[in-house]
Amino acid sequence: MSAEQRESSPARRYVLLAVKLTVSVGLLLLLFSRIDVGHLLETARLASVPWLCVALMIYAVNMLTATWRWHLLLEAQRVRVAVRSLFASYLIANFFNNFLPSNIGGDVMRISDTARPAGSKTLATTVVLVDRVLGLMALVLVAALGASAVGRIHHAAPIWPVWLWAGLLAGAAASAPALFAPDGFGRLLRPLTVFHPEWVGARIEALTGTLTRFRNQPVALAACFGGALFVQVTMVVFYSAVADALRLDVAFSDLAVIVPISFVVQMLPVSLNGFGVREATFSFYFTRIGQPIESALLVSLVAQALVMLFSLTGAAVYISRSRH
Repeated sequence: MSAEQRESSPARRYVLLAVKLTVSVGLLLLLFSRIDVGHLLETARLASVPWLCVALMIYAVNMLTATWRWHLLLEAQRVRVAVRSLFASYLIANFFNNFLPSNIGGDVMRISDTARPAGSKTLATTVVLVDRVLGLMALVLVAALGASAVGRIHHAAPIWPVWLWAGLLAGAAASAPALFAPDGFGRLLRPLTVFHPEWVGARIEALTGTLTRFRNQPVALAACFGGALFVQVTMVVFYSAVADALRLDVAFSDLAVIVPISFVVQMLPVSLNGFGVREATFSFYFTRIGQPIESALLVSLVAQALVMLFSLTGAAVYISRSRH
């Protein structure tokens, strides 16, 4: 890498960060300009503390289930890592995801923590990617089921279920070849060896072997997908508990649609940790079902505040682990 490229790389990151910050702040200012901020703060102050504690406990269960799912995938690859170590790593990853200006920092930590016991960074990366793909499929499935239920409640469906079902089928069709025909998938990647035959070839071979072992463990994959579904449902329950704490009348089926969709929208690298984009998504959906923007902002911001509060446990684990 030339000196000019090294100098432009940090500059590019700063420009991208500035753009994300501008999008987040701009959307939040636009939304807050349309509401009575004083009334919103008063409603937030009157939130039920016991219900907020229940929401935190639900989120803790969510983290434990996500860790178990990760452990299951590693076991399918014959990688032995204690669940306690994985849970600590997941807490740290959760902290990084919520406090770093990127949503991939946590995955980098998870890969780093399992690369050595796995004996391969490619294997550790593939496990995390499979975990992500299964989670995304479960996310869309929950949203599709919720949208189908909502369509029977509201006269005009805020989100057409057919689009979500189509997205689910398209995602399954796109990921199926990698899982059911890993050798063929590896051959499709062979043209990439033109960049570095030995290095890229070794990574493709490791990837193919990892996918083959997953194909030979269908029960583990099915259990992992079931765990992913449970994780997504508990996130909807978490938001429902937050809505109850704020004494908002929002149907569980509506939350089953908007919560997964907001997670998908946050994956777009256009905002700072999803702020602004997440609240705009909630506001758009809430107005479609006759709920005020204040309610959308309260549910979104209070839930995110609880998530960030819980993720501070990851900071404590990270500091403790660094000292030892």
